Parts: sequence; structure tokens; C-alpha cells
Amino acid sequence: MKNREFAKYLRRQDVPAETLLWEELRGRRCGGYKFVRQMPIAGYVADFACRRMHVIVELDGPTHEGREDYDARRTREIENSGYVVMRLSNDEVYEDVEACVEAIFEFLEAVKGRNLGKPSSVLRTPSPSREKEDIRE
Repeated sequence: MKNREFAKYLRRQDVPAETLLWEELRGRRCGGYKFVRQMPIAGYVADFACRRMHVIVELDGPTHEGREDYDARRTREIENSGYVVMRLSNDEVYEDVEACVEAIFEFLEAVKGRNLGKPSSVLRTPSPSREKEDIRE
């Protein structure tokens, strides 16, 4: 299967942590930065990518245990393609997805060369699922 086809397959097979984080990143919800998911790059498929800033966000779950050498090589090859890689664990996303989004925002701002601090409600719009939760409360 070619990378592009594999990326499409992966989009339909998201793990729950990816789905949860995607709801927070899609639609420019992270400080106005646009993300895509399952983007082919350097012979791999990145979980999330902000193409404008050349940032890849990778989520590491149980399938990454014992594959540290492979992940390190993959990161080097992606970085050789002009991207920087940020890694988060699935557990971090499950425990506090908003903190993960804030960390991603801060990482993007550091890459951009300026530091505005954490995203505010003005910079980051809530996901539709969070808005529904807020209405029910």
C-alpha cells in the first residue's frame, strides 16, 4: 500500500487518543494554526502536521513500546525533510487534552520565534463536542 493510501486508511482507523486530539486541533482551534492528520512525509505517515510551521505532532501509545530506535530514526528522517517533531503520549491526551493543546501551541510559538504564552479563549475556539458538554452542565 502506498503512503497516500495508507494515510487514508489510518484516517478511518484513528485510535481514541488521536480522535480526541483531532477534535481539539481541527478547524484552526489551536491558536489559528491549521493542522492536517495522517500526512505522508519522508516515507512515513505523521499523526498530525501543521504544514505552515513545519511541525509534526506524534502520539505514542502502547504500540511504540520497545520501538524507540525505530521512532528515533523516523524522527530524524522527518526532521531531515524540514519538519520538527513533537511527541506526546496517548495517556497525556486522555488525562488532559487541553494541556496537550496548550503545549502544542507553545511549541508552535517557539518554532515561530515568539512566545505569546498559553492560548486564550480568544485564540483557541472550543471543539463542538466541548460546547455540547458545556450546554448540558
